[in-house]
Amino acid sequence: MKILAFVDIHGSSACLKEIEKKSKKADIILCAGDLTVFEQSLNSILARLNKLKKTILVVHGNHEKSSVMRKACAKFKNIIYIHKRSYKNNDFLFLGHGGGGFSTENKSFADSFPLFKKKIDDKSKVIFLSHEPPYKTKLDDISGSYVGSKPLKKFIKELKPILVVCGHLHENANKTDKIGKTVIINPGPKGKIIKL
Repeated sequence: MKILAFVDIHGSSACLKEIEKKSKKADIILCAGDLTVFEQSLNSILARLNKLKKTILVVHGNHEKSSVMRKACAKFKNIIYIHKRSYKNNDFLFLGHGGGGFSTENKSFADSFPLFKKKIDDKSKVIFLSHEPPYKTKLDDISGSYVGSKPLKKFIKELKPILVVCGHLHENANKTDKIGKTVIINPGPKGKIIKL
């Protein structure tokens, strides 16, 4: 499977052009949030992505409200909002949690942990889509201070997804790290093709 993952485009037309180009090589597209600057032009950005005619899984970032993103995504055939939800594609199980990014203790994520746990079985190859990065990795390091999510790190250690796509911290765009065997990627606003 070839995944095109991206995050934090904040309405950039140049970044959307890059996503459009790279989408031709992808089987599925993942967006880890912050499509907009405080929801400006959300519908037109989603409409543009919908025209790619690929399944696009989306979570909201800190620039979008969950309720607004859910309603907006529901208007488009190819876009699936997976905050606190799942999507199955053959052996791959996609799970998502959006928002957050301003506290190492994200209560909303911690509360969702049991829900995610129920969806995973021994055969599932789990791919997790999160706006915020996990705690104490290359993806949440801001000048030696770690600002990522501790509950997400616990989730990764316990449930061992094969891949985590996240963003939020623009300084760490295009960085990759690992927790155990789990690969964690901030694909940045121009997107990255990930082969699984």
